Amino acid sequence: MKAAILSTLRETRAAKVPVALATHLASGAARLVWPDRTEGELELDDGAVAAALQALRDDRGRTIETADGPVFVNVYNPPRRLVVVGAVHIAQPLVPMAAIGGYQVVVIDPRHGFATDARFPQVTLDTDWPDEAMERVKPDVRTAVVTLTHDPKLDDPALAVALRSPAFYIGALGSRRTHAARVERLKALGFGDNEIGRIHAPVGLDIGAVSPAEIAVSIMAQITQTLHAEPAA
Repeated sequence: MKAAILSTLRETRAAKVPVALATHLASGAARLVWPDRTEGELELDDGAVAAALQALRDDRGRTIETADGPVFVNVYNPPRRLVVVGAVHIAQPLVPMAAIGGYQVVVIDPRHGFATDARFPQVTLDTDWPDEAMERVKPDVRTAVVTLTHDPKLDDPALAVALRSPAFYIGALGSRRTHAARVERLKALGFGDNEIGRIHAPVGLDIGAVSPAEIAVSIMAQITQTLHAEPAA
């Protein structure tokens, strides 16, 4: 691997940007593959680039066959994170589900009676106001954000930060009627339809969920679906 490729790989990882490293097994020639571009001396056709991007979405390295021989794809993804705004009853099953799924979880809620170690053991809790806490979290392309409080004073500031970030998933609890009012408030803050359209609301896949645990399952299912979805052309 050339020094330039290694240097760029280090910079990319430090910036917490997903990247795949494709290396020709016979020659050692390499190419970096990002979701929006590629760089390096190894020539890859469109099919090989697509396979490398699929490996990146699957978070799993693999060997791909090319016309010039086998190429191994190493995946370098930042950690997956879930930011839950609202230490409510739905969050209690959602947090351990996300942790089992490999997410680093942060629960944000300024209400000290909700955000307690007893309710959320071994979880990072932040009791600052949601926008301040979210600014510290700095959601990236491997971060999912879910707001669950049903309180515009808490959910809206968090959503505003999330919408200005590259978070791959944004979900908000509430009925369609509740979301319609939310949309108007976000428009008043200057967000456009395309930005607001990133919000999954009502949050979760429509699986007929009723109980907090079932709703948590629907949320994790939708997050997983979004994480692995192929980007729209």
